[in-house]
Amino acid sequence: MSVNDNSVNIKNDKRGYHHGDLRASLVAEGLKLLAKNEAEHLSLREVARNVGVSATAVYRHFPDKAALLMALCLEGDQMLAEAQRTAKVEAGGGQAGFDATGKAYVRFALANPSLFRLMMSRFHALYGSNLDETPSDGLQMLLDNVAALLFDGATSEEKRVLAVRSWAIVHGLSMMMLDGILPQDDALIDKVIAGPDPAAKTMP
Repeated sequence: MSVNDNSVNIKNDKRGYHHGDLRASLVAEGLKLLAKNEAEHLSLREVARNVGVSATAVYRHFPDKAALLMALCLEGDQMLAEAQRTAKVEAGGGQAGFDATGKAYVRFALANPSLFRLMMSRFHALYGSNLDETPSDGLQMLLDNVAALLFDGATSEEKRVLAVRSWAIVHGLSMMMLDGILPQDDALIDKVIAGPDPAAKTMP
């Protein structure tokens, strides 16, 4: 799998939007712009101009840039969760499926660096202050997968520890590759995120 397989795939369509879906069109355009530049360079006026509407029309849906960025974060979370869900199913579930979700996480980050960094910069607003709060779709998947791999009767703290450990591995690998500390190498992703976690099914 190429690191680009989970990239944002939105056609450059100049036909405009249908009545009622302006918000979705604005989000889609924001994602396209993030694929080219960092979030700090994104502007509501540019998004409006590219979609073909006035800035006033944008403000009806997003009162400021921060509101648009949060909408992009939420869309990114859904995209990440879907990429992981698909990878898990294709791998057949179990340990292989769990590993596949981790690889999908890293590849999503590498394919969508600006969006991924934006999501992480607004982590608390997007996910809550910790894993014990109601998580997003993506984090709920991580918690559910961890619970399925742990031995019967595992405590909530044991589940939390394994979730943090698993997340730290894939997130750390993502950031090291994004920051150029490690090469963006598919084979390396497979090697790092492979095989049973020593805590799974045996955690005391």
